[in-house]
Amino acid sequence: MIQTVAYSEASPVICAVRTQVFQVEQFIDPAIEVDGLDETAFHLLAIQDSKVIGTTRVRVLNDRIAKIERVAVLPDYRRRGFGKKLMENAIALVRDRQIPEVKLNAQLHARSFYEKLGFQQWSEEFQEAGILHVEMRRQV
Repeated sequence: MIQTVAYSEASPVICAVRTQVFQVEQFIDPAIEVDGLDETAFHLLAIQDSKVIGTTRVRVLNDRIAKIERVAVLPDYRRRGFGKKLMENAIALVRDRQIPEVKLNAQLHARSFYEKLGFQQWSEEFQEAGILHVEMRRQV
């Protein structure tokens, strides 16, 4: 199940998932991962058996484009469609707000995952938090 939540209400579970995925697994500095933008974003949770197992956020940048960020699914729940469901719901959230385009910064290993969801590479490779990424975009 995917649920849209307010950060103020769900921050403990959002932070728990993101800490596990980004800080523990990927060694991302907490100062980079916690960027102060969560309060202004829409947040989605993936829930399985009453447990939060994934999360992402959507920030509306302007009336033409939104950005999906911090897509994270706990290791034991990967490759089961939860990431895809989070992304489909995030894209629907953008569509519901009549924003025509969505972008994200994809880690290179996840590029094909996003391509299957209709995203196309928009930039050359770049480093973000010590990990190679590419910007990807798609029309909503």
